[in-house]
Amino acid sequence: MKNAYLFIYYLIQFCGHSWIFTNMTVRFFSFGKDSMIDTFYTIGLVMRLCQSISLLELLHIYVGIESNHLFPRFLQLTERIIILFVVITSQDEIQEKYVVCVLFIFWNLLDMVRYTHSMLAVTGTSYSVLTWLSQTLWMPIYPLCVLAEAFAIYQSLPYFESFGTYSTKLPLDLAIYLPYVLKLYLLMLFIGMYFTYSHLYSERRDVLRVFSIKKKM
Repeated sequence: MKNAYLFIYYLIQFCGHSWIFTNMTVRFFSFGKDSMIDTFYTIGLVMRLCQSISLLELLHIYVGIESNHLFPRFLQLTERIIILFVVITSQDEIQEKYVVCVLFIFWNLLDMVRYTHSMLAVTGTSYSVLTWLSQTLWMPIYPLCVLAEAFAIYQSLPYFESFGTYSTKLPLDLAIYLPYVLKLYLLMLFIGMYFTYSHLYSERRDVLRVFSIKKKM
């Protein structure tokens, strides 16, 4: 039952991200750069659905049906949720920026490979090329994701300052001013990247070493 559930979950995620990536690719070859401007309007709903469902992975790890470390996965998921729902979804002006299209491409490349590998692993199937790709593709792409996320935050700051979105006054003359919170989060984003990158690199070394031993047996 556990494997059947995980297979269905990974399959749903794979289909969702594959649809997004295929849609973006077809639109780009059909309309060129113009397709990048309305990326969020055409596939934003499916992206938000996929990222929302991905929060289930924290529950999977917590209850033990998925073998992974909770904190690094928490950092990766919250990173995307904050960028997608707080920074992009709340500001129409940001939704038309090229950085949104770039972010979605990076996220989907990583997730298509990761969910394909995980889906096959549940069935006991493994391919050396796919295993290597799932443990290596993130090395150049993940830092680029973080840079794109940081740039999206930077571009959003003037709009949050102008419109006061999510900024609110509290009792005792206190206030939450979101631009300050986002500037602080920029620092945390790069600190979190170092921690996550170190964890993923260590995981890659262990997985590829075990996979190499299995191939020799």
